[in-house]
Amino acid sequence: MLIHLPTLITVALDIVAWFIIHMGVSYFMTKLPRSRFNEDSSIFKQQHCEHDGSIYFRLFRINMWKRLLPDGASLFKEGFEKKKLKEFSETYFKDFLQETCRAEITHWIVLLCSFLFFIWNLWWVGVIMVAYAIAVNIPCIITQRYNRIRLHRVLKYYQVR
Repeated sequence: MLIHLPTLITVALDIVAWFIIHMGVSYFMTKLPRSRFNEDSSIFKQQHCEHDGSIYFRLFRINMWKRLLPDGASLFKEGFEKKKLKEFSETYFKDFLQETCRAEITHWIVLLCSFLFFIWNLWWVGVIMVAYAIAVNIPCIITQRYNRIRLHRVLKYYQVR
């Protein structure tokens, strides 16, 4: 802890900081052009360990909880809702692919911001804040990666036709 604050102020600061981080990063990311998010870049490419998406069923049981995740896109005018498909076109699926990249990187940034909480919290509270960030963001990251694999399959179908 670099800054010592009274407990009540620290708790209030934690709550406000998380709100600002979640909303600020999300808002900033929606302002970036979709073209900045390339699903072919190494960070977004399907990894061998993902086994064409089957790991998300076998290990993470994504089918049991995916629908319970909120979709924050509706909070912003520029948001792209990913909860349900809105159309069935190649263009829409390509846009959706890029949006999964945007969402994934957004959640990675929010997760990385959790380390800021060590500045004004005791070390063990900082650990709790990192654990919170992992618990809140990793399911969203997993979902974006899973959706991207599925969307690639759909786009292959369009290209075969």
